[in-house]
Amino acid sequence: MASGSLSRSSGSSWTAQQNKLFERALAVYDKDTPDRWQNVARAVGGKTVDEVKRHYELLVEDLKFIESNRLPYPFYKSSSSRAGGADEAQRLRYLKLQ
Repeated sequence: MASGSLSRSSGSSWTAQQNKLFERALAVYDKDTPDRWQNVARAVGGKTVDEVKRHYELLVEDLKFIESNRLPYPFYKSSSSRAGGADEAQRLRYLKLQ
């Protein structure tokens, strides 16, 4: 995620796997999807609707900080030979549009 604030402030711990599932669910269930948050919570597993909504709100806050240059872009290690940071920045810009 964009910063450590997501797992620290949400009141519940999010694993890397849950974050990945969360990101994928946001791509599948956009803002116009009926029952969006119920679908996202079901896709993540082990999280309530309120938890996924709060996680999303924190993601949006982080994006605002990054875009205002008050928070630097995070450094992500790439597990492949391709640079993961550029992909992550592109994903964050996409999520902003949701």
